[in-house]
Amino acid sequence: MIKIKTQVGIIGAGPAGLTLANWLRKQGISAVILENRSRAYIESRVRAGLLEQNTVDILENLGIADRLKKEGLRHEGVNLSFNGDRIRVPFGELTEGRNITIYGQQEVVKDLTNAWLDGRGELYFEANATKIEDIESDNPKIYFEHGGEESVLECDFVAACDGFHGLGRKTMPKDSYNEFTVTYPFSWLGILANVAPSSEELIYAYHENGFALSSSRSESVSRLYIQCKNDDKVENWTDDQIWDELEIRLGTPGWELKRGPIFEKGITPMRSYFIDNMQKGRLFLAGDAAHIVPPTGGKGLNLAIADVKHLVDGFTAFYKDGNTTELDSYSETALKRIWRAQDFSNFMTTLFHKHEEHGSFGYQLQKAKFDYIKRSKAYRTTISENYVGMPFEAFE
Repeated sequence: MIKIKTQVGIIGAGPAGLTLANWLRKQGISAVILENRSRAYIESRVRAGLLEQNTVDILENLGIADRLKKEGLRHEGVNLSFNGDRIRVPFGELTEGRNITIYGQQEVVKDLTNAWLDGRGELYFEANATKIEDIESDNPKIYFEHGGEESVLECDFVAACDGFHGLGRKTMPKDSYNEFTVTYPFSWLGILANVAPSSEELIYAYHENGFALSSSRSESVSRLYIQCKNDDKVENWTDDQIWDELEIRLGTPGWELKRGPIFEKGITPMRSYFIDNMQKGRLFLAGDAAHIVPPTGGKGLNLAIADVKHLVDGFTAFYKDGNTTELDSYSETALKRIWRAQDFSNFMTTLFHKHEEHGSFGYQLQKAKFDYIKRSKAYRTTISENYVGMPFEAFE
């Protein structure tokens, strides 16, 4: 059996695992990453594309934002529509200059992977982690298969950034956490199309036919979604039907939807999931391994990076002077932001998706909220603060 030793063993080469590794190296802490997929797979996997101000700042501070600054699309506001009545919420004006940037998750992963490997960091692709042992000791171990050989990674700490189906959470004792799950009664049919975005900023739209979202991945690629049933199939929708429905749901006087070739379609379920304890002994969870939010608030990737920030603070304090206070309180600290993100994601989801028929009690409540957003600067500020990501010190 091949034995490898490091200080922090990381499972998962997604945004969380890669950011953690690069950040630890900057602090003089060694790490090894195990990833069960190929490099080509992780660098082409299309996921989130909205980066909060905190995430952008972290990547810039790590020196891994050259391409982000060149190719990312900075958005200083968002458009909200209710049955064709559209308003703009200006982020920067309401949050002292904090904004968002549109930059695909796969591009973030490429940048982080290049930085890690260019600095001779160890990353084992197609390495299947099979077992985590001795998490209550000072020397936990990750057993994995790589290249047909059995191997073990011995480390001081294990950081499981391996997603919802990963080994990390499965290793946590069932009695060490409570589980929270919400499944919404609708899904998103999403497309990627080779066409310039129809709006310079995102559009969230409620319509009696259902929710729609206009977003982008670059200046030439649009990302759009429509609300659909949970049991719907991609095969039920032709390209023309999708574009026609987007035009109806997003439509407002004077606005035109740009159409183009669709090169990817998929259906995304809308759900929330998280556990209220993200650590046990020397095992720590980060990102989707511990929490999932509906994509309406754009929080998934950004929550993962926030988890990493708290882990880096804890590991740095431990290796600098043996202080475990921040590691001991990791879950408590991270959950403050996670609960806030869950609430905001639920708010955006329930505001813009069709739940009840036009004119019903539920519909009137949704419309009342939208009308209040139009009237109240304080309400628009609350939305802006949550959308761009509240500073870390706000949760101290």
